[in-house]
Amino acid sequence: MPIDESRTFEPLGIAVLTVSDTRTLADDTSGNLLASRAADAGHDVRARAIVTDDVDSIQARLRDWIADPHIDVVLTTGGTGVTARDVTPDAVEALFDKPIPGFGELFRWISFETIGTSTIQSRATAGLAGTTYIFALPGSTGACRDAWDRILASQLDSRHRPCNFAELRHRL
Repeated sequence: MPIDESRTFEPLGIAVLTVSDTRTLADDTSGNLLASRAADAGHDVRARAIVTDDVDSIQARLRDWIADPHIDVVLTTGGTGVTARDVTPDAVEALFDKPIPGFGELFRWISFETIGTSTIQSRATAGLAGTTYIFALPGSTGACRDAWDRILASQLDSRHRPCNFAELRHRL
């Protein structure tokens, strides 16, 4: 994934939302990983929250962040499986103006290398809500690491070639 060093890095405003009935900021390893990776990459982590596995709670927090002109990207972690409490994809997809189906497809392909056919249980998804990118990731720290390191780090870097999501934000 080539980085064009002649271009200027443009930091994005990023919010991290953990969806869980049990996690706290103290033991939220996936949320901590995402916030840390984003900050280490040079982005501005502008918000962080934990909400319960509940469509209304997820959507309320997301609507606030979508309306915030300083937040360009929301990374959610948790609630993307197939159990009764896993409602994150349902909550976020209802807010999308434009889905980004390639994200989930690529994520599951990458995840297959690590966890094999178990990746089929993931409903990781992404889309655009207004001018805010939303990426819904599984709650697994390993899955968040794979998503950040192998997809998001480059797609949120304005220097990545041949193209990236960061450079498109001015045209949304």
